[in-house]
Amino acid sequence: MMAIEAAGLRKSFRKVQALRGVDLAVPQGGVCALLGPNGAGKTTAVRVLATLIRPDGGTALVAGHDVVREPGKVRAAIGLAGQHAAVDDDLTGRENLLILGLMQHLGRRRAKARSAELLERFGLADAGDRLVKTWSGGMQRRLDLIASLIVTPAVLFLDEPTTGLDPRSRSQIWSSVRSLAAEGTTVLLSTQYLEEADRLASQIVIIDAGRVTAQGTPDDLKNALGSRVDVVLADGTGTDGAVGAGSGALATAETVLRGITGSQPRVDPERRRLTAAIAAGAVTLPELVRRLDAAGVEAEDVSIRRPTLDEVFLAETETATEAAGDTP
Repeated sequence: MMAIEAAGLRKSFRKVQALRGVDLAVPQGGVCALLGPNGAGKTTAVRVLATLIRPDGGTALVAGHDVVREPGKVRAAIGLAGQHAAVDDDLTGRENLLILGLMQHLGRRRAKARSAELLERFGLADAGDRLVKTWSGGMQRRLDLIASLIVTPAVLFLDEPTTGLDPRSRSQIWSSVRSLAAEGTTVLLSTQYLEEADRLASQIVIIDAGRVTAQGTPDDLKNALGSRVDVVLADGTGTDGAVGAGSGALATAETVLRGITGSQPRVDPERRRLTAAIAAGAVTLPELVRRLDAAGVEAEDVSIRRPTLDEVFLAETETATEAAGDTP
């Protein structure tokens, strides 16, 4: 069963097409990272799914409920932490949570117990009775996160929750998100930090120019882009007579790589380096070394590297930008 399903979501703000037919399928449990450059449509998608704005077209179900026809049921099933902390600086952390608990009809006793539980669980108990305006930015962001958990949501939307935080605070937020996902909450995390997505998410959705350009597990997306072979030739002739890094060696190595990868290598004579794209798993490193050795090419370094999520992101967003122009 899907926690979030969307088909053909569209939303415009005057002449700006923020969403141009977004399709999403997020299974229950785990973390789904929504990636995209500024103006890609990430926040608009989150706001539509959280019933904060109505789409112009398309359909979306969250926790099995239609965001247009059943907004009340969607809101009862979700939590939301936006880009900016929504807590009251002039109240203590405990008072913020208590008020939210009362607003969720928990009753004073249950709201008080739930507030204490969350403050303790997320490492804020010692600061709970201090005014929030005296807290650090990272602490305020964590409070904003747990404020969305007063009633445990089936689906939690986090819109760039770690923007502007220091590495320690980001790590604390990551730990909190992992814990929530492990307990069964489906987390849709909008972020610009690719490292964050790679470390947290079991599913990645890349959105650009208002369209989804790719979605799948991090490994699936990296494998789809393919790997890269890098060969650096030795400088000069080896003691066994192997060919060094002259033009003949480069030409020979180029022929070997073209035969293995099926693509034209990029050659950098000054650095004695050849690079070629290759399908994931098409060749092993020992096999590549043997082929070069059999051709009499002496290599100083040989590597096969999988693409990073950064490279996947750049490849997908560049393609989308070329197709749609610069309009967000």
